[in-house]
Amino acid sequence: MKYKVLSIFTLLFPLFSIAQETAEKTIDERVNDAFMPFATWWEGFVLTPIPVAGYDLPIVLILLILGATFFTIYFKVPGISKFGLAINTVRGKYDEMDDHGVEKSNLNVVDGDIVDTIGDESKDGEVSHFQALATAVSGTVGLGNIAGVAVAIALGGPGATFWMVICGLIGMSTKFVECTLGVKYRDVGEDGTVYGGPMYYLSKGLKENGRAGLGKVLGVLFAILCVGASFGGGNAFQSNQAAVQLTTMFNLEGGATGLIIGVIMAVLVGIVIIGGIKKIASVTEKIVPFMAGIYVLASLVIIFANIKYVGDAFGMIFAGAFTPAAGIGGIVGVIIVGFQRAAFSNEAGAGSAAIAHSAVRTKYAASEGVVALLEPFIDTVVICTMTALVIIFFNMDTGAFEYGNAVGSTVLLTDSQTYVGGVDLTSMAYDSVIPGFRYVLTIAIIMFAFSTMISWSYYGLQSWKFLFGRGKVADTVYKILFLLFVVIGAAATLDAVIKFSDAMILALVFPNMVGLLFLFPKVKAELNSYLSDIKANFN
Repeated sequence: MKYKVLSIFTLLFPLFSIAQETAEKTIDERVNDAFMPFATWWEGFVLTPIPVAGYDLPIVLILLILGATFFTIYFKVPGISKFGLAINTVRGKYDEMDDHGVEKSNLNVVDGDIVDTIGDESKDGEVSHFQALATAVSGTVGLGNIAGVAVAIALGGPGATFWMVICGLIGMSTKFVECTLGVKYRDVGEDGTVYGGPMYYLSKGLKENGRAGLGKVLGVLFAILCVGASFGGGNAFQSNQAAVQLTTMFNLEGGATGLIIGVIMAVLVGIVIIGGIKKIASVTEKIVPFMAGIYVLASLVIIFANIKYVGDAFGMIFAGAFTPAAGIGGIVGVIIVGFQRAAFSNEAGAGSAAIAHSAVRTKYAASEGVVALLEPFIDTVVICTMTALVIIFFNMDTGAFEYGNAVGSTVLLTDSQTYVGGVDLTSMAYDSVIPGFRYVLTIAIIMFAFSTMISWSYYGLQSWKFLFGRGKVADTVYKILFLLFVVIGAAATLDAVIKFSDAMILALVFPNMVGLLFLFPKVKAELNSYLSDIKANFN
């Protein structure tokens, strides 16, 4: 039955048709024109608003904010109180607790469990804490931090930075909850391969709570949406921006340019994803720290070069957060801009990172939960804030744009009255202090896009296997479709891609957050167990 459904899914999935378009249009235009209607409809559906105090607030944003705030209070601000624990865990201080497992042969077994090792999952898992973190961070650090922040600042003013940081801080709590559950309810195959993520903790966890029907529906819904998100925000959007940067950097022209770049990128991505999570982790643990390090270093250079203006910049951020400039849309408008950009950047609440974290080698589910809370801190609190400061410094010095003059993913420049993309604005800001940095930024964008794509290929594949089984046929079909969308993303224009990608990733919030609100007590028990064993072994 699964293979029949798989066949239908494969036949129906291509949502574009080039045959009916006029011969005068380029390939890029044909792909985009065919893709745009679906992308526009989907964006409107996911971001359906409800009126609150005179403002139309997207339901998904309300769910994210309320859920994250609740978890932050319930777990006593884990982003701060458990930050030291997270650092110690990721650097391996407590690894020996996982290494104290007992060989599972010739031992007393009761009801399928080895008496001396009940709850011991230390033999399960494929990657280290650091590799799991690097893989998950590689799925979030990238275009959202570079292009998304620039557009958020241009649209919402400096105050949007404050709300991005707040979203990052409370998002640390959500990441902690979902990644703890990811490890707790994962499946481990006979060959040691790990299968985990929201689709598993939704179906298994809610069944355990007496809500099997709801769990099955939410698990399947999440898996379907995650497959779509892997093709969109985790793939097509990334290849699109990499292609744009390459064509701009080398002044490439021609209707098939994006298609050619997409094919080359698809080949490179394919080489990595064939190796599975271990290969993906080995690549991301090298790419992410290196490229993030270069980006952070460049940001620090610019911040120190403008050190005398840091106080003024933070003053603008705090003032703009509560008393925004006219025309930006009021304080609620600034909050929406900040939270929506941060949510797309760190994906806290979407549940995607729990898939990568589920593959960790540990017997303590909460150990990976505390490691995961570092993600929004790295992604949003640190990198997004640095980007925002650089953009603010640049505008203070040049008056390049007026806050509020942004449309979609573009910003109106004051002097030329032309619109530029978020990446171009960020490039201009960095290049104004470090001449030639735009070339480094281009390389960083391509590398971030590459690492994001290979991470999301794993997220989508895990969801695909949940839907269609773990056979080689299902595996191969997914990878072919994923690589096809690398090409589609590079060939389509940004308008269609960004609508589809934003909405696909945010749509994951609905099934995931509903499940988290049912299952969070399980996380409390796992955390207490982990802390108790640390106290017994290290105090």
